Amino acid sequence: MFGLEKPAGRREPGGSGGFPKMASVGDFNVLSSSIPATKVELSVSCRNLLDRDTFSKSDPICVLYTQAIGNKEWREFGRTEVIDNTLNPDFVRKFIMDYFFEERENLRFDFYDVDSKSPNLSKHDFLGQMFCTLGEIVGSQGSRLEKSIVGIPGKKCGTVIVTAEELGCCRDSVLMQFCANKLDKKDFFGKSDPFLVFHRSNEDGSFTICHKTEVIKNTLNPVWQAFKISVRALCNGDYDRTIKVEVYDWDRDGSHDFIGEFTTSYRELSRGQSQFNVYEVINPKKKGKKKKYVNSGTVTLLSFLIETEVSFLDYIKGGTQINFTVAIDFTASNGNPSQPTSLHYMNPYQLNAYGMALKAVGEIIQDYDSDKMFPALGFGARLPPDGRVSHEFALNGNPQNPYCHGIDGVMEAYYRSLKSVQLYGPTNFAPVINHVARYAASVKDGSQYFVLLIITDGVISDMAQTKESIVNASKLPMSIIIVGVGPAEFDAMEELDGDVVRISSRGKFAERDIVQFVPFRDYIDRSGNHVLSMARLAKDVLAEIPEQFLSYMRVRGIKPSPAPPPYTPPVHVLQTQI
Repeated sequence: MFGLEKPAGRREPGGSGGFPKMASVGDFNVLSSSIPATKVELSVSCRNLLDRDTFSKSDPICVLYTQAIGNKEWREFGRTEVIDNTLNPDFVRKFIMDYFFEERENLRFDFYDVDSKSPNLSKHDFLGQMFCTLGEIVGSQGSRLEKSIVGIPGKKCGTVIVTAEELGCCRDSVLMQFCANKLDKKDFFGKSDPFLVFHRSNEDGSFTICHKTEVIKNTLNPVWQAFKISVRALCNGDYDRTIKVEVYDWDRDGSHDFIGEFTTSYRELSRGQSQFNVYEVINPKKKGKKKKYVNSGTVTLLSFLIETEVSFLDYIKGGTQINFTVAIDFTASNGNPSQPTSLHYMNPYQLNAYGMALKAVGEIIQDYDSDKMFPALGFGARLPPDGRVSHEFALNGNPQNPYCHGIDGVMEAYYRSLKSVQLYGPTNFAPVINHVARYAASVKDGSQYFVLLIITDGVISDMAQTKESIVNASKLPMSIIIVGVGPAEFDAMEELDGDVVRISSRGKFAERDIVQFVPFRDYIDRSGNHVLSMARLAKDVLAEIPEQFLSYMRVRGIKPSPAPPPYTPPVHVLQTQI
């Protein structure tokens, strides 16, 4: 049920100009767990964008926003790459989304001309935007929606074309390498600077770009680096679908010269290096004009290796356990628990925000933990009997054994400690992060993965120590979910969530992004439907866990254990007496 294909993990540092590297997001869907969602891949192209650069053309990027259910707030979903010097971009990076027939998913596509490496969009020129719904794209003829870009009064901002394609569930990737020989010379002073562009064909005969190689400078006989692409991206799992490959000579001004093209298919490529995989590069214009035209060079497939991508569920099936720890903020800023205004108020009729966040996340994660015993910690309180301040105390009052049975056991221990401890401060996260990290450091073989849920009302006091703890923990099999409750500003938390800029401490960057932060207020259902609020919260905070989990396993080269054979009951042989 965890979505596992992420050609686009939420966002990673890197990519063009310091922009996030990937263009889509995780896909755990709690609200529709009974009906597996269809996944659609959105491809974005623009025509006749505004030109905001004086001496060259714009360098566009597309940013997709989705609207939270229930409230009207737009949240960034992902970004494409930046394409230099063009008003007619065909973005390579796709957005992969769950599609539900019964849900209205509002989308907003914003376009910017990128002027620097800053990931902050306000530092770049706005080129306009387009609003639509996912259903509108899927429901258009050929699932291709063409709409005017708006947002700059009195200006024609061009058009955007968004195409949706339903994804087949293909988990194979291929590692391919190509070289070329005797390509046409296109540059006046030197040889060509060739690169390849791969397109897969769509149902309606049109083509969608799916990969660009790097540029090899000043040669007519380039050898490109091997590259990995999912079979889904290359041909949507249809082995006979046409793949068109175009060869270009790179030019600094963006007007790359067309050398020629050829077509193939996954089935042909899968034969590997052979005489079948040497392709003549043909330029149709030249062919039409010159009688003696043979070709514009050849492209040869050097290697073709199929790899099957493993999924989160492969590890779960192989026995990997998810260990869930919860840490709750007991600082005084939450308010007196006996007062209805307190975030810790114990209302006999409904859960408070802490209880809702805990139950929402815990009830899903507990399915992946076989013993259902969860350590539950508190921080920022004065403890009986002597009033000492602790940033790492057991909610059940037993520091030697802080485990509670099931989420209900955690809830019970939480309510009990509210009656016995005094809310105090400051808000220190590092001790509870280090607590879980000690356990994670002792099991690095892939058999266990640790998830720490921190629920807090606000401003963090030990930012430097927390950053250092997170950077150290990024090497371990663990993820951290932070849920912010109450009305506070949570700017510091956004910094810990390494989605836009990877977190660092003392010049050392986190090995991977392991923190996901969300403010609980974004998920509160206005009609008072707390079940819906909790389902939405769980869906969002858990979306990144599978990819964070897989990134740890990949970096460490840990493969899933084979799934145990299905249980077959013993056969009782009836012995008959003769």
